[in-house]
Amino acid sequence: MIRIGFVGFGGDIAPKFTEAIGSDVLILPMPASAQPSELLDGPEAVLPEVLILDARISHEHALEFASRVESQYPHVVLLVVTGNPEAIGLEAMRSGVSDVIAADAEVGEINQAIEMAAQRAARFAPLEAESQVPEAEGRVITVVSAKGGVGKTTVATNIAVALATAVPHSTVIVDFDLQFGDVATALGLEPEEHLEDALHSAASGDVIALKSHLTMHDSGLYVMPAPTNPATADTVSGAQTSQLLQMLAKEFQYVVVDTATGLNDHTLGALDETTDPLLLTELSVPGIHGLRKVVDTLSLLQMFTDCHHVVLNFANTAHGVSPRDLEASLGVPVEISIPISRRAPAALNVGVPLAQSKPRDPLVKALTPLIDQLLPEYASFPVSDRRWGRR
Repeated sequence: MIRIGFVGFGGDIAPKFTEAIGSDVLILPMPASAQPSELLDGPEAVLPEVLILDARISHEHALEFASRVESQYPHVVLLVVTGNPEAIGLEAMRSGVSDVIAADAEVGEINQAIEMAAQRAARFAPLEAESQVPEAEGRVITVVSAKGGVGKTTVATNIAVALATAVPHSTVIVDFDLQFGDVATALGLEPEEHLEDALHSAASGDVIALKSHLTMHDSGLYVMPAPTNPATADTVSGAQTSQLLQMLAKEFQYVVVDTATGLNDHTLGALDETTDPLLLTELSVPGIHGLRKVVDTLSLLQMFTDCHHVVLNFANTAHGVSPRDLEASLGVPVEISIPISRRAPAALNVGVPLAQSKPRDPLVKALTPLIDQLLPEYASFPVSDRRWGRR
């Protein structure tokens, strides 16, 4: 049974929502300080799995409360009720709200929104047993290559979408190709906020402000796009890169980082915070030689962690170079071999990753073992789950 709580609800709409739910609900006041602990902590407090906030009087106060709930109680699913859903939709998503309900919605519409929230909450149920365990910092997965054109952005966005789909509200992708990054384009987004907007919030340690600079993808993935002006790259230091990723890793289970070609200061700053370096190449002599230099450099800098992943993209031996040649040069095994995907260029052009639109594509199937390694045990998909192409 999913527990549902109303926060700040006026008596004028409470009966309609109670009718839609069809069961008893817990009606709570909206705390003046917007501190969730005033309502949800204490020896006799019962934490609802779904919270519905009345944002009609002050959506700013309600969304501030939602942001703090999302930060302190990440497994609570949040809905808001407002007289103007379009006006606060984007801001609500940045505050961790799953859905916005119009105050004049019919009972059937309300019921559908609440049912979807309850289903989402049910997916978090296995986490309850772990709620007393101190929360560890998230995993930072940084995609690196020595040369361009090997599919860094395609691989990074598909991994990020897959993780976000499997574990809701868990994943953020950061575009650290600060001059020519196109993560937003690959995801079909036209963001208003970019990485440079978030750096001041990171420097001040303001987590809520930092999250307000993220863009929500319709898969549930949070996105921090690259700057729109290539010159901005000259104003961002490696230290700022590290500081930003440190904050994000405390707030998200997974931080996926796309990078520029090679090992510039921003990439090295990201790798300094990386738990899982993902080294990407294709089968060419220049690509293999370049990746060998990357491995040597990371080993020298003690950034080549035990959780590294060597990924071969465009795995085609027609030009005389084989995966065995790659392994012999690197001295480490190839973990993932991705075949050529005919759909990948079109997916990049239309801004819909294959993990979202064509999960049975060979590219997604090839990445599935890596996704399984990264996912927690409770989120493992059954062998019959068609979304990941398993039989």
